[in-house]
Amino acid sequence: MRALEPGARGLATLRLAYPPAVAETATESEFGAALLAGLRAYPKRVPCKYLYDAAGAELFERICDLPEYYPTRTELALLGAHREAIAAAMGADAELIEFGAGAGRKVSLLLSALQRPRAYLPIDIAPEALAAGARAVAEAFPAVAVKPLVADYTRALRLPAPAGRRVGFFPGSTIGNFAPDEALAFLRRLAVLLRGGGLLVGVDLVKDPAVLHAAYNDSAGVTAAFNQNLLLRANRELGAGFRPELFAHYAFYHPGARRIEMHLTSLTDQEVQIAGHAIGFAAGETIHTEDSYKYTVSGFQSLAAQAGYLPREVWVDAERRFSLHWLAVPA
Repeated sequence: MRALEPGARGLATLRLAYPPAVAETATESEFGAALLAGLRAYPKRVPCKYLYDAAGAELFERICDLPEYYPTRTELALLGAHREAIAAAMGADAELIEFGAGAGRKVSLLLSALQRPRAYLPIDIAPEALAAGARAVAEAFPAVAVKPLVADYTRALRLPAPAGRRVGFFPGSTIGNFAPDEALAFLRRLAVLLRGGGLLVGVDLVKDPAVLHAAYNDSAGVTAAFNQNLLLRANRELGAGFRPELFAHYAFYHPGARRIEMHLTSLTDQEVQIAGHAIGFAAGETIHTEDSYKYTVSGFQSLAAQAGYLPREVWVDAERRFSLHWLAVPA
């Protein structure tokens, strides 16, 4: 865990609701049902949220530090350079909700600049990673009430009564994992939760495909391991018979759709047993595991406006690789 920026000191106890509260989230049976349904479909695909068990979350944190993976360091730089302006847009006495909370590096930059934040609610589907990140934030900012919630934020959420005007934080270009129509529906759901506040969202931008290819096909093979961990998870949790060495990581940029597609490609004709069901794979057949859509600044602002937001400030790095958008939500 990287060191976080300190907050107020001298309090006797940490204001942390720990362990995390648990809302509706993925269960083993749900994972198994989703996996079987996806592998029986044509073409085969599995929702990308199932990449993020404890091992997957740890591998993703490693991806964020890779030299080829520009989004994390670029977003951190933008947050560091513009946190005072972002804090001014968010306003004082706010309750900050992070959808898809990570290790705490990004949100710590916001909390260090916000005026009198009432509470911090990190939400994530991976309990172990969520607990570790929440504790790190609570230790760095003991004046802030930290209330982690284990939940699938892509579904309808039931949150505790607000401690203040709610503002959201959705970093990492995770919005790109949704197809545009799904992103629109998701943003509309968040607007209901954040009425009268706003949302800060990280958005990856359209760029040279070679840069994108390198980011999703790193030389160290960490992204490949992250992708293949889905098969290992199925073996661990469902007793499946996947042989990960018979599947290859495959990621490419689709310029027409403006998205990265990530797949697992079967290297041979094979049959895999999953919970008593035989699933056949032809050589070259893939499991589609993730999409990552890229936007232009104006294109994302248009999408946000359709979802009921008032697009305000935008912060973009000098190379125009990544953007941070502040979206106000009418009361």
